[in-house]
Amino acid sequence: MRFDGDAMQQRILVLRGERVMIDSDLAELYGVEARALNQAVKRNLERFPVDFSFVLTKEEKQEVITNCDHLARLKYSPHLPRVFTEHGAIMVASVLNSPRAVEMSVFVVRAFVRLRQLLVEHQDLAERLDELEAHVARHDNTLSTLVATIRQMATPPVSPSRQIGFIRDSED
Repeated sequence: MRFDGDAMQQRILVLRGERVMIDSDLAELYGVEARALNQAVKRNLERFPVDFSFVLTKEEKQEVITNCDHLARLKYSPHLPRVFTEHGAIMVASVLNSPRAVEMSVFVVRAFVRLRQLLVEHQDLAERLDELEAHVARHDNTLSTLVATIRQMATPPVSPSRQIGFIRDSED
């Protein structure tokens, strides 16, 4: 597979509130087998705390298989895949220690950074839309009040019927 920025961003998933990459995708990126990548990680577990890497649960594995077509091959694997956060993906390059791994770690960092930028831009857009919606709502309220006032003014007043004659004081 040829990796470009868009292809990389599609391989970055959100699990447990973290942006991560599956071991098989990272191995493909670094030009090694997933088995070799996981062996290198197991030999260096102290470099991979839970905020760098974690193993998926059965439910998470099923969710990933269901939502990501390119991971359908995991369906028949008896192993639970390991995932890596941005920091874990960079750490993998250091334990693999190959020129391709070092080169690709820069690529991975750039993909995560670009994704972060997109999320920030999206947040700015969401805030602007909220402001616009509030502004329009204020105008809607003002227009509703204006229309109600015009209707009230357009309706002829109901005048009370006048009595003809004199009003007599009551005698006690």
